[in-house]
Amino acid sequence: MLISVPLIFPYSVLQLLLVSKILELHTKTSLFRNDRFVQFHPTALSDEGLPIKPAKIRDNAFLVTEAVRGDGGILYNQSMERFMPLYDDRAELAPRDVVARSIDDQLKKRGGKYVLLDISHKPREKILAHFPNIAAECLRHGLDITQQPIPVVPAAHYMCGGVRAGLQGETSVKGLYVAGEVACTGLHGANRLASNSLLEALVFAQRAVQPSIDHMVDADADPCLAEKWARPVLSVSIKDSALSDIIEKTKKTRMELQSIMWEYVGIVRSTNRLKNAEWKIGDLESEWEEFLFRRGWKPATVGIEACEMRNLFCCAKLVVKSALARRESRGLHFTEDFPYLEESKRKPTVIFPTAIQELTWSSKPLQRQLQCK
Repeated sequence: MLISVPLIFPYSVLQLLLVSKILELHTKTSLFRNDRFVQFHPTALSDEGLPIKPAKIRDNAFLVTEAVRGDGGILYNQSMERFMPLYDDRAELAPRDVVARSIDDQLKKRGGKYVLLDISHKPREKILAHFPNIAAECLRHGLDITQQPIPVVPAAHYMCGGVRAGLQGETSVKGLYVAGEVACTGLHGANRLASNSLLEALVFAQRAVQPSIDHMVDADADPCLAEKWARPVLSVSIKDSALSDIIEKTKKTRMELQSIMWEYVGIVRSTNRLKNAEWKIGDLESEWEEFLFRRGWKPATVGIEACEMRNLFCCAKLVVKSALARRESRGLHFTEDFPYLEESKRKPTVIFPTAIQELTWSSKPLQRQLQCK
């Protein structure tokens, strides 16, 4: 089977059918590698700083391209003090991870919710020609970037680690192929470059397609494989009132998990905060699972919100475990306890099954254990 989706899976039929397979990998193989390397885009549009606030919270951040800084944009704090030269000789042209950490430091020191990216000193015609989408989006909310600075804040952007993959997208589980952001191909290392994602998504996706098709043809002839997986139970079998409660609880739980990850596993980390995150995630997951099963949910039940929540818990725990395992700062993983890069620790970090102390519903495989002859 071929998976070409982000590590935190989108709403799709594919997700519902494959969720148990993904979690089997987590529990049975040394599958996930370098999950701590999460890139934060330094300049996402901050709705908090716009003159006219959006009517509802965005599902995805609106990214203000790095080309704005490359074209001469300057970063200021809310007191209109330029701060990037204090952190790096390259100032606004420093790499994404450096800029993101610098903004994060300014926000924490000054108690601000955003910083300002100013390109208004450039000619109006040039700004509108180079950045028409950014200008239009800001203007919709009452801000003219040819006259005013843009409020920006870092946002989670791209996963550089993921499922361990070979040159054809193959994994350590026979029949499972991965491509795109879900995969750890080694293209990114500890710090993603922008164009690498295009290479990853196009080249590795193309490589993974034919082997996955060939495997599926062979698998059709094996009746044992068809019996291996527990048949999914649709959530429509649950009473409407209980299902409504589950969906509402899951939405709330998702927001709480996102808050924990941002607060404790964000741009700058520490061992203490990571351990707090591990504890809080475990408690939150247990509370959510108990709620579902009290409302009639079964281990093989599938529903969009719950399946994605299950994946979110799985991915969150993998990121935390990987971050705790790396006792140095490298690329996108910066920890206050171990701020320096050590060449002796260049090797990838792989999550092994023995690191799992207790399996929750979000970690248990659902496949039947069959003896195939």
